[in-house]
Amino acid sequence: MPGGVVIAGAGQAGFQCAFSLRAEGYDGPITLVGEEPYLPYQRPPLSKGCLLGKQDLDDVGLRPAAFYETNRIELQMGRRIASIDRAERRVLLDGGGELGYDYLILATGSRNRLLPVANAILGGVFYLRTRDEAASLMDGLETARSVVVIGGGFIGLEVAAAVSSYGMNVVVVEPQARLMQRAVGPVVSAHHLDLHTRHGVRIALGAAPAEILGGGGGVVGVRLNTGETLPADLVVAGIGVIPQTELAEAAGLRVENGIAVDEYLRTEDDAIYAVGDCASYVSRFGGGRVRLQSVQNAVDQARCVAGGIAGAAKPYDAVPWFWTDQYDAKLQMAGLSNGFDTEVVRGEVESGQFSVLYFRGGTLLAIDSVNRPGDHMAGRKLLAGGSTLTADQAADGSFELKTAIPA
Repeated sequence: MPGGVVIAGAGQAGFQCAFSLRAEGYDGPITLVGEEPYLPYQRPPLSKGCLLGKQDLDDVGLRPAAFYETNRIELQMGRRIASIDRAERRVLLDGGGELGYDYLILATGSRNRLLPVANAILGGVFYLRTRDEAASLMDGLETARSVVVIGGGFIGLEVAAAVSSYGMNVVVVEPQARLMQRAVGPVVSAHHLDLHTRHGVRIALGAAPAEILGGGGGVVGVRLNTGETLPADLVVAGIGVIPQTELAEAAGLRVENGIAVDEYLRTEDDAIYAVGDCASYVSRFGGGRVRLQSVQNAVDQARCVAGGIAGAAKPYDAVPWFWTDQYDAKLQMAGLSNGFDTEVVRGEVESGQFSVLYFRGGTLLAIDSVNRPGDHMAGRKLLAGGSTLTADQAADGSFELKTAIPA
């Protein structure tokens, strides 16, 4: 049976694995297996450019079909790997067929977390992760007037920003005490609360849906745990995702908030790697095992695995970074700010151009920048090099961050 590399999952991480393998000079067979019927595509535009009408869904592909032919990457789209036979180094496909492998890369991604309330899948309730979900949501928005967004994280707020631009009544329901609480500090949360409020979006903090109300075959409202009922003819839920680990679990691989991998992104089976949303790894930036959901993480982990398979193995140690676009605010984050004890603001928050640097025990943990791309790039380099930047230096507006970047 032919070997080579089989990649389970054709999202950003799976695509990048195939791309980087060829870039690293790997000449063996590569097979990319994806559940969706489309060529690998980008997900960020689904909640940004596409929802704003600035980008067409047909234009989100990562590469045209000819790319895969030219680079001898076999595509198995609309297929799913049903099981892994580790002893024989083969995978069985749903609907029949099997593929042998020298190396298997699990890039299975994640799936939407469903609302834990009645009528969570009623007509008019939308989730946004796939191309088909984006198309359905855009169709629904054509006739919607009142929209309730459940979840004040990146996806929920990007949706709210896009939808409010169409003049609809929009309410964001967030159970936590502040927006994007798991990702940013209080200053950035407060800024985005003000930003959305100024654009006519109501933010209901500390509230959660108790029931989706239906009528006439669709949504008519959302009852909150506070007792308030919000009218809605469309609901968008963005309450997080669940890593797709079932394939790994069934194969006897360790799962710990994702498929557990070592510093080279290998599972307990040296022939099987895991990358992207589905993988958990020990990060010096997170102080333990973490699982990250970002394009950066998917791309950098894929490059790391490709290098390892091609004979240039290096431990994965990339600085985590993220971004979100909401209205005219580009928020860029580098590092992980969890557990900070000191925060320093550079610039004027009121101007909409500022950065917040987070420290713990005098060590820089992370930096969040709003419309200050220079600070973001400097922050990534500072974190990568183990900078000795102090909080006092960061607080001095005349101090250039780039001067603290290790040589």
